[in-house]
Amino acid sequence: MDPWQSLETQTRLDLALESHRRWTGRDLVPELAAMATAERHEALWSMPRVLVSHGIEEDPVFWYGNQAALTLWELDWKSFTRTPSRYTAEAPLREERAELLDRVTRAGFIDDYAGIRISKTGKRFRIQQAVVWNLRDQQGVFAGQAASFTDWEFLP
Repeated sequence: MDPWQSLETQTRLDLALESHRRWTGRDLVPELAAMATAERHEALWSMPRVLVSHGIEEDPVFWYGNQAALTLWELDWKSFTRTPSRYTAEAPLREERAELLDRVTRAGFIDDYAGIRISKTGKRFRIQQAVVWNLRDQQGVFAGQAASFTDWEFLP
């Protein structure tokens, strides 16, 4: 079974998509909106656009990264979903990342994030024009944050 096929992951993915729509007024990937649920989850998993999300732990851990994210960070599903999201930024940049997440918490979402991240093997890359948003259920209960982007470049 592929990771995106678990009921828990699918439920959380639906929340991520619904939260994105509520905050931004638009679908994350418009062509997926009309798809059947199973097709949509599979398309999210295999699309070239990076999609990641972490939970609400004291040190938030990723619960989802699609195939593009796993490839970019050079991790498998099991490793990625055990990684505190702060470890995807270099140590000196973690304070900047924390400020970003605080900004998202206050505003609900941002769609202009740019920052440097690092893969498992130490490859550095710059993310550009990322959208980062809060996950909230229909009752407004905070459930984590998600990010998605299509633009990145590897750095020397």
